[in-house]
Amino acid sequence: MAKTGATGFTRIINAAGYSWLGFKAAYKHEAAFRQELWLCIILTPVALYFGQGYAEKAVLIASLVFILLIEILNSALEAVVDRFGDEIHPLAGRAKDMGSAAVFLAFIITGLVWFSVFI
Repeated sequence: MAKTGATGFTRIINAAGYSWLGFKAAYKHEAAFRQELWLCIILTPVALYFGQGYAEKAVLIASLVFILLIEILNSALEAVVDRFGDEIHPLAGRAKDMGSAAVFLAFIITGLVWFSVFI
């Protein structure tokens, strides 16, 4: 059972609300998320226009959403690390660097997908 005691459809509605709060927080507090979201908004019509067939269009758009997914996870990781203090600690730095590397890899994957479709 969920901590709130909600089950079934109520739990799904609550989860959607929490997700919406997460999107709002990412947009409000993370400049990188805002930039990547706008990149997705701009490139989605490009994917719809140039993608040949539904599968290709879906893969192009999914690769863009993948960047947002990883950025949200990276931002969540950074928020948790920052929650425990401002002191410099090697593990905190390592965690933040790994999150940044994950975002970088998401960009590489997206670049490879788009390159393979357009070449």
